Amino acid sequence: MTHVVAQPCDGCRYTDCVVVCPVECFYEGEKMLYIHPEECIDCEACVPECPVEAIFHEDNLPEEWKDYLQLNAEKSETCEVITEKKTPLAED
Repeated sequence: MTHVVAQPCDGCRYTDCVVVCPVECFYEGEKMLYIHPEECIDCEACVPECPVEAIFHEDNLPEEWKDYLQLNAEKSETCEVITEKKTPLAED
């Protein structure tokens, strides 16, 4: 099981979640973050840290955002890992 970054992160890319992740499973894309599904340990530490409520357990992912499960898996393979807080796109 894994957590998934969904549509509310697109264009915001807040990074509050990455600093609390104990396994460094977040990856930085151009417009949003992604969670590597095989690295996520389901600790849920990231969920309350997301100011736009974009992180969901895969079982609770809203139907309209189901495609984000596959997108996170694909993008986390090609993007760079992120472990430090950065200025979000919403504030650039």
